[in-house]
Amino acid sequence: MGIRELPSYSAAHQNKTESRVNRLSKFADVVIRTDRCTPEDVLVRVASHIGCYGRECLRLVDVLVGGQYGSEGKGQIAAYLSREYDFLVRVGGPNAGHKVKVGGSVFTFRHLPSGTLSSDAKIIIGAGAVLHVPTLLEEIAACKVDRDRLSIDPQAMTISQRDRASEGVLKANIGSTGQGVGFATARRVTRRGQSGVKLARDIAELRPFVRETGRIFEKAFSEGNRILLEGTQGTGLSLFHGFYPHVTSRDTTVAGCLAEAGISATRVRKAIMVCRTYPIRVMSPSQDGKTSGYMSKELMWGEIERRAGAVEGEFASLEKGSVSHNLRRVAEFDWVLLRRAASLNAPTDIALTFADYISKKNSTVHRFEQLTESTIRFIEEVEMVASAPVTLISTKFDPQGIIDRRAW
Repeated sequence: MGIRELPSYSAAHQNKTESRVNRLSKFADVVIRTDRCTPEDVLVRVASHIGCYGRECLRLVDVLVGGQYGSEGKGQIAAYLSREYDFLVRVGGPNAGHKVKVGGSVFTFRHLPSGTLSSDAKIIIGAGAVLHVPTLLEEIAACKVDRDRLSIDPQAMTISQRDRASEGVLKANIGSTGQGVGFATARRVTRRGQSGVKLARDIAELRPFVRETGRIFEKAFSEGNRILLEGTQGTGLSLFHGFYPHVTSRDTTVAGCLAEAGISATRVRKAIMVCRTYPIRVMSPSQDGKTSGYMSKELMWGEIERRAGAVEGEFASLEKGSVSHNLRRVAEFDWVLLRRAASLNAPTDIALTFADYISKKNSTVHRFEQLTESTIRFIEEVEMVASAPVTLISTKFDPQGIIDRRAW
């Protein structure tokens, strides 16, 4: 006999069987007053009583952040690790570009996680992300990402053309990339309750990808899925902890990235902080007296090339901004910044990049003990100052150029 759905509660109470349901309350483990709850409330309460949410908070999330001023080589590290995860998550905005060498070509990721082309993991763009829709759509098409693989939180903010045009003053004063992220973020804050703010859920072209990412995370945690959260830029550019006013428009630390993604800190298993052997900043504005920000003991690229035994102009030709395409400023390794970033992020692991900038000989090695003696001494001191092991070492810009010393 089939089940017949009654049209209303009053009709149900007229049924002989249904009218006696309340008697079960004497024997039930829990009684839920449906007249005091929404249907969603009832679902959550029932699910909790039958153990759907569990008791144990599994640490399934690894977070990757920059420890300096961005461009630390996070993209290649994230791509290398990506095959170990079920979900790849990206926060931040298009003012950061992560270059990854895939096969014989180089791809710059502006919105999607850097492992998009290196693995088949599901992809999530968090609620705290700021999106330039044309750039994102181009990236989705170029990477052939379908609607089943990518989920964009409906609350992610979008950038307008006016936001981008308004950042001319930042480009002129502090060397901003002028992608509109800061103005879009400010507009989201200041125009609450007013028109003119468009989130991902408001953009027709994005709707096939828009999903409540909190629910996806909840399901992923319940199934024991592994998640890699990829931050952008670097700790020294944090809006709150960097050298203000020469900072970006968000908090770039582990805590900031978790907040933007909507993931609890208790879910974190590993915090990987990426540092390069010679930190860089974007080029300073051309106007006299303007700067892109503080750097300790600035250098010229020619001096680094001389020290490493590289061909003149070899490093300088590569060191162009992923977004601005301008030659980067460079400086000696900043030990105070390393300690500060380690304090803010509490890394479990350090990924050291550009080992070939210490010596070109490093670009040909595949094991830690093959690195030059000066490089090994440098790494040992990084570990002491950061109070964390250097478990990943990039010796060149290539998927095969990473020495993996991890035990996890």
